[in-house]
Amino acid sequence: MTCACTGRPSAAYSAAMGQDIEAVTYTREQRQRFREKVQLCLDVFERMLAYSHFDFEAPMTGMEIELNLTGDDFRPRMDNAEVLRNIDDPLFQTELARYNIEFNVQPRLLHGDSLIGLEDDLRTSLNSAQEKSIELDNRIVMVGILPTVTEADCTGDWMSANTRYRALNDAMFTARGEDVHLDIAGTTGEQLHRYFDSLAPEAACTSMQLHLQVAPLAFADHWNAAQALAGPQLAVGANSAFFLGQRLWAESRIPVFTQAADTRSPELMNQGVRPRVWFGERWITSIFDLFEENVRYFPSLLPEMTDEDPLAVLESGGVPVLGEMRLHNGTIYRWNRPIYDIVAGRPHLRVENRVLPAGPTIIDTLANTAFYFGAVRMLAQEDRPIWSRMSFAAAEDNFGAGAKDGIDARLYWPGRGDLPATELILRHLLPLAHEGLAGMGVSQAARERYLGVIEGRCLSGINGAAWQGAAVERLEASGMPRAEALRRMVEAYSAQMHANVPVHEWELP
Repeated sequence: MTCACTGRPSAAYSAAMGQDIEAVTYTREQRQRFREKVQLCLDVFERMLAYSHFDFEAPMTGMEIELNLTGDDFRPRMDNAEVLRNIDDPLFQTELARYNIEFNVQPRLLHGDSLIGLEDDLRTSLNSAQEKSIELDNRIVMVGILPTVTEADCTGDWMSANTRYRALNDAMFTARGEDVHLDIAGTTGEQLHRYFDSLAPEAACTSMQLHLQVAPLAFADHWNAAQALAGPQLAVGANSAFFLGQRLWAESRIPVFTQAADTRSPELMNQGVRPRVWFGERWITSIFDLFEENVRYFPSLLPEMTDEDPLAVLESGGVPVLGEMRLHNGTIYRWNRPIYDIVAGRPHLRVENRVLPAGPTIIDTLANTAFYFGAVRMLAQEDRPIWSRMSFAAAEDNFGAGAKDGIDARLYWPGRGDLPATELILRHLLPLAHEGLAGMGVSQAARERYLGVIEGRCLSGINGAAWQGAAVERLEASGMPRAEALRRMVEAYSAQMHANVPVHEWELP
């Protein structure tokens, strides 16, 4: 994974952020020394928050999109190394599974028609990557979970050839001490009950990450706002209706990733030990709260040490990399993650929003982007903020409801009570998003183009997950077995994805 705000690998992100690491196993002494170094980094970071200058005068937005590779049969194709060599573009990087790649979008300011320009750039890059992939009999599909993934794709040589992936896989299973158990009850009565001896189910979850650069004193407001918005985001943007042939949640990526990356045994779960895939448990007052929780609650998975003395660097007037703290942060999968990074010698802070799935199309992706950035801006600036009127538990319940029920979810909102997600978005959050984007200087044409897509989904009751479910229902009603119905659905999905038609306007196969 590259740094979303630079489009190139970030030196201190180390293993968790995508660079090669030195070891697969670690000694007890290494783990003890790493814990001490992380604590030192945290202490230095606290001092920096009080006295250092962080870059935020021209806040940048960035994006990462994870993609799937299929053959012409629209089943997973384990060719990412060959495809990436053929694409030959540093913005495209490897991902955990051999049928995944990642597209890192160059950061930019959102103003004027920049979103429309971004759409053109993304389509050009994706079309070029698709052409290079087809030369190797591959196809690119942008979806939260590729519906044609089977158990066979979760065994054998499925993992990309990189030491960091093997190290992370081994570390998580060593911490857990037993196989991963996925136990997910679908909303239509179907159920998934499987054990896995690797992170293969996690690899099936392909997402879009949005990065927003913020000032230190504004970080807590933006993180709290992003947490409050997570439920509506999932409701309107769900795009992961199937996993291993089963129709589960509208955004099945949420429970699959949560369970697949859980390092706790059932006994530790019963004791209330925090999971590494975490919504959180409280509103915050500073970014420091999140990094401090990371140190307090979570043991290291990849205790790779650097030679930096962060305190000496800070006291000499430099900007410390804080590599150990950042590496540790990268192995704790908050749905809204805090990021400390350095660009051109200046430190900055970002909220990394990890809630959304990939796809369905570039225009849908930009619609989700516009909705998030516009609404978060306004929620973070309210005189009486949402987190002062809504319990954190209510925000977490909304997150679960949006993931499970998608466009049909009912959500709670202060002053409005319990109501359909579509009504909340249409009557309250879309106007906020329009106002927020206008305040960022986004043109009326761009606002209407992308937020109009969100409106269209709400009025039609169709997002990616709803379309997938309806398509498979229709194919099965014609007598087609589930596996073939999924394959035919992905074929139709792929064609309309590359046509860049918003998903609520798609035809059923």
